[in-house]
Amino acid sequence: QVQLVESGGGSVQPGGFLNLSCAVSGGPFSSHGMGWYRQAPGKQRAVVAAFTDSGKQYYIDSVRGRFTISGDNAKNSLNLFLNFLRPEDTAVYYCNKFPYAQLPWGQGTQVTVAS
Repeated sequence: QVQLVESGGGSVQPGGFLNLSCAVSGGPFSSHGMGWYRQAPGKQRAVVAAFTDSGKQYYIDSVRGRFTISGDNAKNSLNLFLNFLRPEDTAVYYCNKFPYAQLPWGQGTQVTVAS
């Protein structure tokens, strides 16, 4: 069974940066059709950045220009570089298939942005 393990979260001040990583094991991996999601307190989990099936990058408007998604097929990992972080980016971040999150969710990694 495919397992997703997210890491790299932390607490940073506004304007700071973090580099998240998602390790994928137990099955074949391609960054195409994979994405990063986040869930803030009291809100639904939603995608923030992804690779489409054809490999194009997708970002929601609020993170475009600040977040960068990348994949390393040799290392079975999906990464997300978060830059110029804002308090509203505070959430638990997860990776999964995109556009349909078909895999069992990992535990996520907490990102907290506060002064």
